[in-house]
Amino acid sequence: MLDDQSLNIVTGPFHTSMERKKFIRKVCLLGDGGVGKTSLVRRFVEDSFRDEYVVSFGTKVSKKVLELGDVELTLMLWDILGQKSDDALHSAYYKGANGALLVCDITRLQTVEHLSKWKESFLRAAPGARIVLVANKADLDPKINVEKLEAAAGVLGGRMIMTSAKTGEGVEAAFLELGKQIMEAGK
Repeated sequence: MLDDQSLNIVTGPFHTSMERKKFIRKVCLLGDGGVGKTSLVRRFVEDSFRDEYVVSFGTKVSKKVLELGDVELTLMLWDILGQKSDDALHSAYYKGANGALLVCDITRLQTVEHLSKWKESFLRAAPGARIVLVANKADLDPKINVEKLEAAAGVLGGRMIMTSAKTGEGVEAAFLELGKQIMEAGK
């Protein structure tokens, strides 16, 4: 006859690790064509970079899981085409979004100037969503001085995070910042 000792049955309190709370949130990447949205997603999700420029048509969705303390946050990343040709189409993509990275290219001033239009359009479709401003291509010679970027960030209501999809500089920090803001807004 088998008893508890021969089966090595543990009869005391069981210690289980604390379960993480799991959340899924939709995030859009917005900005003019060629600012590096697709490259930022690729660097963040796959930790890779391709030098060729590929025009995004419509939207591409990727996902990445972040661990924020006791929270497991899955970001569904919507890489949205950068051509502002169809506001109705864009607003359909924005519906239900919890946040966005507004991306400009530090080598092209007009991409910074267009950020306010991207923000307004996005917030009309996703009121209350969180936004992080991203100045991409930090590995290149900037055509925009830091003061102009800071002024644009002030007007848009945030700070600008410098990134380089090519080198990886600031990429993780930008997505983490957005993830934290989204989770804080949900409390």
